[in-house]
Amino acid sequence: MTRPLEGLLVADFSRVLAGPVATTMLADLGARVIKVERPGTGDDTRSWGPPWTDMSSSYFECANRSKESIALDLADPADLEVARRLAERADVLVENFRGGTLARHGLDHVSLGRENPGLVYCSVTGFGSAGGAQLPGYDFLVQAVGGLMSITGDGGGEPTKAGVALVDVLTGKDAVIGILAALAERERSGRGQRIEVNLLSSLLGSLVNQASSYLTTGRSPTRMGNQHPSIAPYETLRCKDDLLAVCCGNDGQFRRLAEVLGRPRLADDERFATNAARVAHRPVLVPLLEDLLSVDTAAEWAGRLNGVGVPAGRVGTVADAFALAESLGLDPTVRVDGGVPQVRHPVDYGRTPVTTYFAPPRLGQHGDEIRRWLEEEASR
Repeated sequence: MTRPLEGLLVADFSRVLAGPVATTMLADLGARVIKVERPGTGDDTRSWGPPWTDMSSSYFECANRSKESIALDLADPADLEVARRLAERADVLVENFRGGTLARHGLDHVSLGRENPGLVYCSVTGFGSAGGAQLPGYDFLVQAVGGLMSITGDGGGEPTKAGVALVDVLTGKDAVIGILAALAERERSGRGQRIEVNLLSSLLGSLVNQASSYLTTGRSPTRMGNQHPSIAPYETLRCKDDLLAVCCGNDGQFRRLAEVLGRPRLADDERFATNAARVAHRPVLVPLLEDLLSVDTAAEWAGRLNGVGVPAGRVGTVADAFALAESLGLDPTVRVDGGVPQVRHPVDYGRTPVTTYFAPPRLGQHGDEIRRWLEEEASR
C-alpha cells in the first residue's frame, strides 16, 4: 500500500527535538528521510540518558525512527560535497543550525535553490532569523521567557515548566504543517520556498485563550494551578482517595454534577447558577464540592459522572494513560523492528494507514549506501 508521502526525499540536518519530531512524522508518512549527523557524536540526544536502549538513548529513539543516518563533517570538503549532493536531490530540507552556519557552507536556501529550485527548505529556530537570530533556542528557555511558565503551577508557588518539551513538539508539528503547505503550493507553481518556524512564535500561537486574554485586557494571566480562568468547575477536586478532574463546560453539565452529588439545588443557587457566577464564587464552590466528593473514590465518581455526560476522570500516570488508550481500542504503541515499543503515529488515515515503522538508525549506519546511491544518481 502506497503511503501519502511515498517517493519524497527529506534531507534532515536537524537535531535534538523540534526538527526530528517533524522529520519523524514525514518518515511515518512514507518519505525517505536521510539524517545528517556529526561524526563521532551524532545527534546530541544520543547521549541524553538515562534511560538507555541497546543502541543509544530512549530520548533519541522517540524522535528518529524510520530514518537513515549518514555521518558528515561539513568542515571536510569531501563530506561537504556529499551533503550538497544530498540537498540538491531532496524535495525537503529541514535544519536548525544557528543563523548563518549553513550559508557559510553553501547549504542555505539561496545557494541550493540554484540547482534545486523545487526545494522546500524548512528552518527551525529559537527566536526567528531577525533580532533573535543568534539566541540559543532551547525549549526550557522559551517556556521561561515566552510566558508559559508564568501561567503554569500553583498560584502561590514558583513558575513551572510543562512536564515535557512541549514547545519543541508544537514547533515540530508547525513545521510539518508548513512543509506540507509548501509542497502543495509547489504542485501548482513548480517552485519550492524557504519556510521558517521558531519556538517563540509556536508557543505564542499555542497560548490561545491566555494570549487572547492578555491582548483583550492588557493584563498578563497568572498561575491558577489546575483551575481554568474562565470556567468553573473545570479543575481537579479532591475525593476520598485521589484527585478527580471535572470539566463542566456549561450550566447543564453543572446541574447534572449537582444531581449526582445529591445536591440538585446547587444549580439553582444564584452563586452557582451560571458559569460566570461559579467563576466569581469559586472560593466557595470548590470546598463545597470537595466535601461532597470526599465520601467516595475518584474512580467511583468518574464512573457516575461520565454516565450522565459530565466529563470527569481520575488524575492518572503515564502508565494509566497508555492503559486507557489500550482499553479504548486506540492501539497507542507499535513495536519497531522487535525493539523498544514506541508511540504510534497519532493520525488515522482511511485509505493509507501508517503501518510501517523502522528502528532508529545507528550513527552513520547507512553512510556507504547513501554515498553509492548519490554517485549513481550523479552519473545518470
